[in-house]
Amino acid sequence: MISITIANYNRKDSLKQCLNSIRSQDFKDFEVIVVDNASTDGSVEMVRTYYPEVKLICNTENFLFCKAQNQGIESAGGDFVLCLNSDCVLGKDYLKEAFAAACFDEKIGMVSAKILRIDKRTIDSTGLSLGRNRKAVERGYGREDKGQYSTAGYVFGVSGAAAFFRKKMLLDIKDEHGYFDERFGMYYEDLDLCWRAQKKGWKAYYEPRAIAYHARSGIAALRGNKDLTEKYIFNRYMCMRKNDSLWGVLLNAPFIMLYEIKIYFYAIGNFLLTHIGRHSII
Repeated sequence: MISITIANYNRKDSLKQCLNSIRSQDFKDFEVIVVDNASTDGSVEMVRTYYPEVKLICNTENFLFCKAQNQGIESAGGDFVLCLNSDCVLGKDYLKEAFAAACFDEKIGMVSAKILRIDKRTIDSTGLSLGRNRKAVERGYGREDKGQYSTAGYVFGVSGAAAFFRKKMLLDIKDEHGYFDERFGMYYEDLDLCWRAQKKGWKAYYEPRAIAYHARSGIAALRGNKDLTEKYIFNRYMCMRKNDSLWGVLLNAPFIMLYEIKIYFYAIGNFLLTHIGRHSII
């Protein structure tokens, strides 16, 4: 069985589309667990009314993505777990193709779909890679889908938007901070999990016949949000500290430093923009 765990916070309309796409799957041996982070938009009531088959976990506050997904994984009874964002919609063959890919090799602990934007033309992710600047890189991100990623194969990791995991792998990499490290909250948590898994000998596989569509509302929230931007930057440092080796840092030092310079000028630009904006208002 496949357990589908969905973290939701005030995404009622998106969640409804997500759950409808799950109901439409050709593969039927699954359970659905929705972990709601204290939504105030009627998400919980909608699930209870229209999706009685869904197991619902209701939090009293917003615990963010990592803790919510960990709660879902703990409740999962399947041999495989699909950790899904509520702003994702699955193609009708997604579960069948992701499951088949995972069975290709018992060391495959993670499967990446071809994840497209909602427009069904723009690539969101065809697998996660580790940039030499130690930034999470979504393969093909923002490019038009012209079939250039039509070949299945091994990749570094999978996007947290639609991450298909072998439960055995999740149990193997779990530590005192959970499957997803709850200190991350959101951002870089998928790269951290995949990096830990790679270090333990697990593999990630890309299957283009498994297709999902992602609105990517989490990244949109970064724009203009100082606290989230700082969290995004800090989580990259924590991911490096946890997983990188001294040799890895030294080998990639020029790329890391160039990215640090970019972050520095970005921060200075934001400070000046904020200062000038406030001064002009006065």
